[in-house]
Amino acid sequence: MKTQFKGLRGGLTAAFAAASIAFGGASLLAQQPAPQYKRDLPAELMKQAKVAESEAAKSAVAKVPNGQIQAVELESEDGRLIYSYEIKVPGRSGIEEVNVNAKTGEVVGSEHETPATEKREAQHEKTRKP
Repeated sequence: MKTQFKGLRGGLTAAFAAASIAFGGASLLAQQPAPQYKRDLPAELMKQAKVAESEAAKSAVAKVPNGQIQAVELESEDGRLIYSYEIKVPGRSGIEEVNVNAKTGEVVGSEHETPATEKREAQHEKTRKP
């Protein structure tokens, strides 16, 4: 009977260790800071995305060395679901806009927007949204 108890105790110890790792991992995830940029991620579009926004952000930043994400918007554009990132490069005017396919994670577009371009785009967005 002692042998059965040792086996049971070993199994319980392994189970407790596994639970601690699982819950510890969840705690570590909960402790990670939230992104420090504006996020416009509509719930109905997020349901369609296959790539997490955090993973898409890594792809976008890799495209713009030394850049800092200022904002992200999940939108349907030209029949594609994309994360559209606004990335600011210190010492450079305007922003870099990087689009990442929300279903594949592929960078599908990148362009520099001057302050004038940004202003026109903002005015266009106001007329598009109710």
